[in-house]
Amino acid sequence: MPVFIIIVGVLLLLLLMVVLKINAFLALIITALFVGVAEGMSLDQAIASVEKGLGSTLGSLALVLGFGAMLGKLLADSGAAQRIAETLVAGFGKKHIQWAALLTAFIVGLAMFYETGFVILIPLVFSIALEAGVPILYIGIPVTAALITMHGLVPPHPGPVAIAHIFQANLGITMLIGITIAIPAIVIGGIYYARLLPRDSLNTEIPEALFKPTHFKDDEMPSFGISIFTAIIPVLLMSIYAFFEIVFPKSNLMFLLKFIGNPAIALLISVLVAIFTFSLNRGKSIKSVMDSIAQSISSIAMILLIIGGGGGFKQVLVDSHVDKYIADLMSQTHLSPILLAWLLAAALRLSLGSATVAGMTAAGIVGPLIALDHISPELMVLAIGAGSITFSHVNDAGFWIYKEYYNLSIGQTIKTWSVITTIVSVVGLGGVLVWQTIL
Repeated sequence: MPVFIIIVGVLLLLLLMVVLKINAFLALIITALFVGVAEGMSLDQAIASVEKGLGSTLGSLALVLGFGAMLGKLLADSGAAQRIAETLVAGFGKKHIQWAALLTAFIVGLAMFYETGFVILIPLVFSIALEAGVPILYIGIPVTAALITMHGLVPPHPGPVAIAHIFQANLGITMLIGITIAIPAIVIGGIYYARLLPRDSLNTEIPEALFKPTHFKDDEMPSFGISIFTAIIPVLLMSIYAFFEIVFPKSNLMFLLKFIGNPAIALLISVLVAIFTFSLNRGKSIKSVMDSIAQSISSIAMILLIIGGGGGFKQVLVDSHVDKYIADLMSQTHLSPILLAWLLAAALRLSLGSATVAGMTAAGIVGPLIALDHISPELMVLAIGAGSITFSHVNDAGFWIYKEYYNLSIGQTIKTWSVITTIVSVVGLGGVLVWQTIL
């Protein structure tokens, strides 16, 4: 019954948005309230759950998306994004530009959370696509595939780290094996899947509120060195913190590194540096810079609400204990621990939307099986990580981030984002099973 209600809820959301053309935020809130009441909540409980989910989602993302939008605006308005794009296109050539974009996202994704990396790279995606003369998603899909794969499979991202703690897995080994599994998953889901899609299906209009195409002359742009350094400051700060957290967790510097390695603080530092390197140092007034920053925030106001609405929908599913219902069903099977872990995480992901909740719940259920079957704890972490990112759809905030920033319809988002996450998840499981034969 709970699963049936979820299916009805998703169909209701599609009806409201696709058929009746209701605003996504309104549709998400209406659907969340309907599902909550249908699952047995009172109206007061349902609205409290929606508020909790909206607040917790925006609480963790508002600063990241806000500072990311500011940095992206400064990159675009100064010509730095164009400079980086021109250099990459010249270095790799238009024929290999997808690989350049993928490599960039892979490096960024090593340390950055998915949402942080996404908002930083989105102006580069637009600039590279315009410079190379290719559809936006031709570049966007490899970038997105790299970011979400690293987020789900590779420490120090929060999901794999939390699951590794439950299984007492070695973080270094998990990271190394995770990278070997992530590479084929990214290439298949990011490069080859994008090339299978018809070119016209990859076309999308750039949201002008986020990025206004402007062609700068060479002397109007900052140098490549300044441009790339300012853009990757968050990557550097988060990477340093991640390195110390894994290799020197008891270092006296950890209190400082933890602060500057926080995604929001790392982005704030980058924005402050960008204000100087991209603007004040190039003769712009502080007023013009602040006007640009104000425009960047107003451009993502509706995006923030929609993402928050997705978080409210997710929270209703969590608070109605759908996860326990699915966990009870899956725990009665007699599958191998690795396959059971992946299937359980995938089922919870489909139902709840939250990869973190799905992964943590699955880990708690299958954790005792490791001792019985002598399965590598590192492989169990990666199996659950892969399962927890499968087929992201309308109950996941990541779905709405991708949809709104790339200005896509729900159908286009499912054909690209949802399929990408599924490909990455399945290839990830295959990699875990291959490693099982080796270890």
